[in-house]
Amino acid sequence: MKKDIVIPVVKDVYIAIVKEDNKEKTAQDWIVYLINDSLEPIESIMIMSRGKHEDGRKTSTFRHAFKLVAAKSALKVELIMEDVFPFKNEFILTYFIGPTLYDHVFTAAPHSISEDHFTALPIMKQEGILLS
Repeated sequence: MKKDIVIPVVKDVYIAIVKEDNKEKTAQDWIVYLINDSLEPIESIMIMSRGKHEDGRKTSTFRHAFKLVAAKSALKVELIMEDVFPFKNEFILTYFIGPTLYDHVFTAAPHSISEDHFTALPIMKQEGILLS
């Protein structure tokens, strides 16, 4: 029965967007990170990202898989281009802690990815945008 299915709440695991120097230190890039602020490692991680514009345009869908993200650590996921900031960007995160499957959709509203929305990020010693 549906009422018997327990859907666990995702806590202490986040998607964040930060602006950082590129490898050549010639420009700054916007990077998506997965942050695990919990006391346990997360495993079998899948992240799907996509964007939708109010005029009907869509971005390509990207899929990423990672075996493990250690407790109290962060992992670089992908580069995000400023061209998609006017889009509603979604990051669908699925992972395991032990035998339990967790799933959450993190969303960046159109035009919300900007330095005006920076805040201190857990684990990382820099500021960025923490998605909800």
